[in-house]
Amino acid sequence: MLETLSDKSKHIAIGAALGIFFTLSTTAIVLATRGVTASQRHAQQRDSNSAANKSSRRRSSKEQISLPNAEKSATICDGIAGLIGNTPMMRIKSLSEATGCEILAKAEFLNPGGSTKDRVALSMVDTAERDHVLTPGNGSTIFEGTVGSTGISLAMIAKARGYNAWIVMPDDVALEKSQLLEKLGAHVEKVRPVSIVDKNQFVNLAKRRAQEFSKDNKGIGSSGDDATGFFADQFENLANFEAHFTTTGPEIYRQTQGNVDAMVMGAGTGGTLAGVSKYLKSRLPDLRTYLADPQGSGLFNKVKYNIMYSPTEKEGHRKRHQVDTVVEGVGINRLTRNFAMSEGYVDDAIRVTDQEAVDMARYLVQKEGLFIGSSSAVNCVAAVRIARELGPGHTIVTLLCDSGHRHLTKFWSDEYLTAQGIEVKDSVDNLEFIA
Repeated sequence: MLETLSDKSKHIAIGAALGIFFTLSTTAIVLATRGVTASQRHAQQRDSNSAANKSSRRRSSKEQISLPNAEKSATICDGIAGLIGNTPMMRIKSLSEATGCEILAKAEFLNPGGSTKDRVALSMVDTAERDHVLTPGNGSTIFEGTVGSTGISLAMIAKARGYNAWIVMPDDVALEKSQLLEKLGAHVEKVRPVSIVDKNQFVNLAKRRAQEFSKDNKGIGSSGDDATGFFADQFENLANFEAHFTTTGPEIYRQTQGNVDAMVMGAGTGGTLAGVSKYLKSRLPDLRTYLADPQGSGLFNKVKYNIMYSPTEKEGHRKRHQVDTVVEGVGINRLTRNFAMSEGYVDDAIRVTDQEAVDMARYLVQKEGLFIGSSSAVNCVAAVRIARELGPGHTIVTLLCDSGHRHLTKFWSDEYLTAQGIEVKDSVDNLEFIA
């Protein structure tokens, strides 16, 4: 009986030993197939613990942690500026399936300030600080003339950096833009829309206000230094172009792995078009780049025929003084330094009507649940046109500059659109509205 139990114990012990050996062997094989041995794994764990301890000691000593923008997806970003850029790229399913092309859109409305202008605002303020034009916390004020988005982005950055913001804008833009600016603590000055040659045009007035502020506040900053009135000047300030050449363009290239046949976007200041086009063309010389231009803007003819001209200049029945369109944020009738940077990098231009832009916005809500602003709608119409021109199998990239949230009282107002002679349809379930 005792011998039998002893034999059983031996068998159990041998079985357990074999089981442990088999388990360890299997684990070693699995780890080896992953390129990691047990000893390496333990060494990596020790290194990881050591690194964590060192990181903890650095944090406890309050040393500054470097958080580059390109790594923000894997790190904790340093304030709201760290949220700017690296926006996702999305495939617009309905447009892609309808055209047989991959129509991709960079979701710039996911920047913290709600638009691609966050990049520009940050670049202009960073440049001004680097050049010692702006000093945080000394009572300086940032001035800008804008139809909305750049002002909102500047007001946000101003608060984060310890500045005030003074925004001059036309009084006919969507109401919610000025409301957002006021909630961000900016001083908003609305003016009658007039030509750029008028001294009280919103951009010219912003520049003058900055000069007056600097003169009146000379030597009375918080440290006895000058409280500066900084005119951001998004139309002529090449920090605008640089923002897109150094961030937006590289992001598009990285996200698409360089697999892009065409790129299309509108232009207001021209900084986005110039910066992205120049960067992508340096990497992809066969890429086709297109300007998407709303009705009433002269840029279409500038790109197509090298003549800055809009038919509305002759017809004389404008809806708005600045540009004859319900679209806000793109379209202009003068050349800027930023737009000039696109010379030689834009291959063609697409004209988009107000009706097409309105229909596209409604179509994307119905098909995608995608609620976009007016300039984004212009971009999407142009992307479909290019897809039809190139034929199935191509990849077209565009930008969704902002959402529809700041366009509720204009581009998304049925009453306003009807008054402008635009048909507001109950349902838009196909792309037949694109000529």
